[in-house]
Amino acid sequence: MIKIGVIGYGYWGPNLVRNFMSAPGSVVTRVCDFREERLSSLEKIYPGLKTCTDSAELINDPQIDAVVIATPVFSHFDLALSALQAGKHVLVEKPLAARSDHARKLVDEANARSLVLLVDHTFVYTPAVRKIRELITLGVLGQIYYYDAVRVNLGLFQHDVNVIWDLAIHDLSIMDCVFPEKPTAISATGISHVPGQPENVAYITLFFPSAQIAHVHVNWLTPVKVRHTLIGGSEKMILYDDLEPSEKLKVYDKGISVTPGPEDVYKMLVSYRLGDMWAPQLDNTEALQTEARHFIECIETNKQPETDGAAGLRMVNMIEAAETSLRDRGRLVEIQW
Repeated sequence: MIKIGVIGYGYWGPNLVRNFMSAPGSVVTRVCDFREERLSSLEKIYPGLKTCTDSAELINDPQIDAVVIATPVFSHFDLALSALQAGKHVLVEKPLAARSDHARKLVDEANARSLVLLVDHTFVYTPAVRKIRELITLGVLGQIYYYDAVRVNLGLFQHDVNVIWDLAIHDLSIMDCVFPEKPTAISATGISHVPGQPENVAYITLFFPSAQIAHVHVNWLTPVKVRHTLIGGSEKMILYDDLEPSEKLKVYDKGISVTPGPEDVYKMLVSYRLGDMWAPQLDNTEALQTEARHFIECIETNKQPETDGAAGLRMVNMIEAAETSLRDRGRLVEIQW
């Protein structure tokens, strides 16, 4: 039985505790949060669960095998590094760290100690994204043309990171999971409407080695919550609506065919293909439950996580490049891998 300690019981922590409590092969034995009022309800929900307000107490607990970190971004590096140095496996909420050099240090530390380091890129573990990856891998979509996403809502405003770190990282992790190519350059624009606070609206464009492009719009200032993603290919196209309760994925047999005109080989004719739409059957397993089980499996079998430290480092590299572009009003920035 893998014994889990969770640091952070605010917005996301309760979900992590609940899923690790129900995952086969694991049990949460201690939860830490600096606000005691957040911990008071835990004793009623999980009798016998220990709590504390000092993260060092949890990290140094010899009974704990793995530490799950659900705290503000600025604290990820110090907490994760301390846990790894204490010999604990680590799951850390996205992003892995606030700086690429810190993320790289965590990857190196985990590798040197043969410990599992998993980054909570939750969408990678959703049935919808896993089905998208399957369809792309099987060639159902053909050549990928574009990825176009809108991820907007009213809040939650973050004070230590901008909307790119908070929302766009979801789409970056999805692309990293489903696309065979990695982006080579990025352009980003954005603005803050709250003086002294990070950007709350941003538009990001990514370029790839082939004729493929991606665009992501993220926003904390919209009156409605929207989670729409369109993925276009030469053979099929996908609409992914994460807020749709039943048919989150719809695959359209629609597209274009380009052929030379008979009178002029340089004049191209575009014809349209209008076929059927179908919605793949998806299981209803909660993404965090899949992730929790995967984390436990990786610890037990020394398996490399799907969203390992290297994946977390790639996300931080892309966001840093996006922020460099954002500060220079959309200048194209090459992504360093």
